[in-house]
Parts: sequence; C-alpha cells; structure tokens
Amino acid sequence: MLSKNQIKLISSLQKKKFRDQHQLFVAEGYKLITDLLESKLETKYIIHTKQAIISDLPEYNKKTELIECDASDLKKISSLKTPSDIIGVFKIPNSDFDRKNINQSLSILLDDVQDPGNLGTIVRIADWFGIQHIFCSKNTVDLYNPKVIQATMGALARVKVIYTDLQLLVDEFASSDFPVYGTFLEGETIYKSELSTKGFIIMGNEGKGISPALKPLVSKKLFIPNFPSDQATSESLNVSVACSIVCSEFRRRQL
Repeated sequence: MLSKNQIKLISSLQKKKFRDQHQLFVAEGYKLITDLLESKLETKYIIHTKQAIISDLPEYNKKTELIECDASDLKKISSLKTPSDIIGVFKIPNSDFDRKNINQSLSILLDDVQDPGNLGTIVRIADWFGIQHIFCSKNTVDLYNPKVIQATMGALARVKVIYTDLQLLVDEFASSDFPVYGTFLEGETIYKSELSTKGFIIMGNEGKGISPALKPLVSKKLFIPNFPSDQATSESLNVSVACSIVCSEFRRRQL
C-alpha cells in the first residue's frame, strides 16, 4: 500500500518547484506509461489498483517500486478528475543534445508558449513529423506539468525537449545554410516559399507572437494565408495549429 510519505511526495509533484527539487514527474494511464517505459526512462514507482493489467507492461528497471493500492488512495495522487487505474512516477531525463544532429535537421523553438495543451500538442506534432528536438525559452510552460504530460499522449518518449536561452542558441547555429524561420503577417506565403530540410522553426507566444529579441534573428519570415484572402476570417491561428501547418508543409516538400 501507499505510505503517507509516498502520497505526500507524489501529490507534491503537481507543482513545478517540487518536480525540480525531486527531479521526478507523474504520468497517468496505461498507454502513456507504456510509451515512457519503452523509452527506457528511469522509473521510480508504478502505482496501480488491483483491476489494472500490469502483466502486459513493458519491462521496467529493477529499482522500480511496484505498489498496489485501492482507488481512494490512487485518487489522492491523481491530477485527473477521473483517475486511471495506473500511475507512473518517472525520473526527469537529462537535457543533453547532439549538436551535430541539430546542424543537419529541423528543430522547433518555442518562444514563451504558455498553454499546457499547446505545448503537449506541439510535442505530438513534432513526433508525427519526425522532428526530434524542441527548444523552449525559460518562460515556456513546464514540460512536466501534468496537463502537458497528458497532452503529449506518449510523444514525450520520442521527442527531446530542452529549456535554454533561445537567443544564444540561434546565435550558435544560424548561418547562411542554416535558416531560422518564423511566422509573421508580413511574411512570404509558406506555400510559395523555399524551405530547407534543416534549420530552426520559431513559434511565438499565444498572444504576443515572437519576442522582440528573437525577431531580428529570423532569416526567413513565413505567412500562413487565409482563404479567400479578401474575406474576413479569424484574427490568428492557435500556435499548435500553426505549428502543425508549418511542419506539414516542410515535410511535404520531402515526399
């Protein structure tokens, strides 16, 4: 059974300061936990009710503590209104990345994206389109926020998300053959633009767009046109929707 200290620890992980302190995060649901176990993330606890089918779970490390509990205790540590039968507590992985890989591929940069659902969806989009790295500004919503984790639907297992100073990152990599893309109303229509197989794609804050510090670093401004162009439409696209359109157009050129 779950001890009081374990309940206290796992419940505390709903807050960023305790996730940072303990370097742990919580994932809920069989599919999500299965994906994370298959990614070989270090697992601290797997907590489940008697009804959960744990025999089908991928192999987990020997240090993992398997805890059976009743539904009432599981509800105490869940962030969901309707808790799953299984919860996993995982070690936050390191944020190292291969610079050679970055130089030869597309990466997404998120400039102060605030909505957990948007971040989780963008991680899924990156996974779908084979983009292995997402770099986030320090003020972007925390990847390990429970709402973000649930929204990734397991894509977190396959996409590396790194928090860093985006301005320094762009300064390090940008060059004549490594473009930096961003979406702007005054940009060139994406469907007519020349798009590279490598570079950075910057997606801005939901309300403010790309920050003034990063705007001058964008070497290729893109615009997603509305249809028809002479008709009034929504003022803007949700950042995750815009990201999906942009990534799709980049990959379409490689077919």
